[in-house]
Amino acid sequence: MNRTPRTANRIILTLLGLLMTALGVHGLLLAAIPSYADGWRGFADQVGAAFTRLLDDTTLEGQRDSWLWIVVSVVMIVLVLLMVWWMAVQGQGKTGVFAREFREEGTRGIIELSSAVPEQTLKAALAGRPDLVTVSVTSWSVPRHDAGLRVKVQPRLGAAPYRIAEDIASLVVDMDAILGAGGPVVIHLATGARTRMSRAERVR
Repeated sequence: MNRTPRTANRIILTLLGLLMTALGVHGLLLAAIPSYADGWRGFADQVGAAFTRLLDDTTLEGQRDSWLWIVVSVVMIVLVLLMVWWMAVQGQGKTGVFAREFREEGTRGIIELSSAVPEQTLKAALAGRPDLVTVSVTSWSVPRHDAGLRVKVQPRLGAAPYRIAEDIASLVVDMDAILGAGGPVVIHLATGARTRMSRAERVR
């Protein structure tokens, strides 16, 4: 339900990881193999000389610096804007309104149901269960629906996941009937260090 571009994030992280790994290996080779360091020094000198010639060739008459620096500045500004946009699109989809209805009969207006209502209701209903370590409920905007719910729970070691999922589904059905509104629900059974380290009381 979260519209975070996870696939693109993983690709970017993979590329950055490969780049950092290559730089680390390059640094180790420079420190450990003298012939590699000599070859790299010669290559770097050639690249530096070629860059200096390029700057000289792109310097306009009467100007002190190359116009390429203007291009570099524009590119850096574009990269900064892209990074700001990329941060802005992370985690999109959360909503503070669970349901909204426009009433035309009687007193006309818009009736909104805060997302805190179903979130707190489910958290309160699941809070006392001995077979759960943590409970998290969030509301997300869903196309063609008012909103959907993501219920993330962390069962204790030895708990029955299928029974937990059935109980949560039953609670959601009862809550939708009481509220008179509902959307798609994602039930996420998570695991982690707290699951393995927490005591399993009355759930084995």
